[in-house]
Amino acid sequence: MPAPERPTAIVYVDEFNLYRQCLERYPEARWLDIPALIDRLLLEHRVLHVHSFTALVRAGVGDDPQGPIRQQTYIRALEATGRVTSHYGMYRVDQRLMPKHPAELGPDGALVRVPVRKTEEKGSDVNLAVRMILDAHRGAADLYCLLTNDSDQVTTIRTLQEELGVSVGWISPLPTARQSKALKHTEPALVACVTQDALTSSQLPDVITQGRQTLHRPEHWCRKSEGPAEAGPSNR
Repeated sequence: MPAPERPTAIVYVDEFNLYRQCLERYPEARWLDIPALIDRLLLEHRVLHVHSFTALVRAGVGDDPQGPIRQQTYIRALEATGRVTSHYGMYRVDQRLMPKHPAELGPDGALVRVPVRKTEEKGSDVNLAVRMILDAHRGAADLYCLLTNDSDQVTTIRTLQEELGVSVGWISPLPTARQSKALKHTEPALVACVTQDALTSSQLPDVITQGRQTLHRPEHWCRKSEGPAEAGPSNR
């Protein structure tokens, strides 16, 4: 007798949130096979597709000139799995005057302000919400699962649950004690958590062939237990 079909799921990943919460301190885990990670966390579901929401880091921003090259190499490697679609917001850099920290008063009694360069990613939250609601309206899966710890998506989850009557899952990139209480209070139908073991076990192959192009795991992201991988000049 054949095994019953597993319910289907589509997963929506807030890439910057995943990076900040799970990967920023662990370069050796950044060559992450997100579909493989999702498969490990949603064992009872058949994952149809993964939508990744990010923004391209601009050259000249930050201290690492190779950062944008590594990011674009990684995006191509993810898309080479055939299971990921990337959606792009914008990476914005503004010069602003902001209060000095710790706070300091000037001779006029006003807070001293200093010029800062403020960087932020714009648009991905909206893109993610629209994609989830559109897929749910079409009845594309049995479960619509969000990977983020950003409480700005509470309204998205509530809309899916209350207006469309669909099942919503939540994958937290943080352990229980640090998870968003607002997201918890939406009472998702499924809750999972990214662990360090799952990250370590869900890495892309060090070398990936995509058409005529060969993609290599960046040297900066090599596993600690290994020597540097041989990498072409396109993704160092």
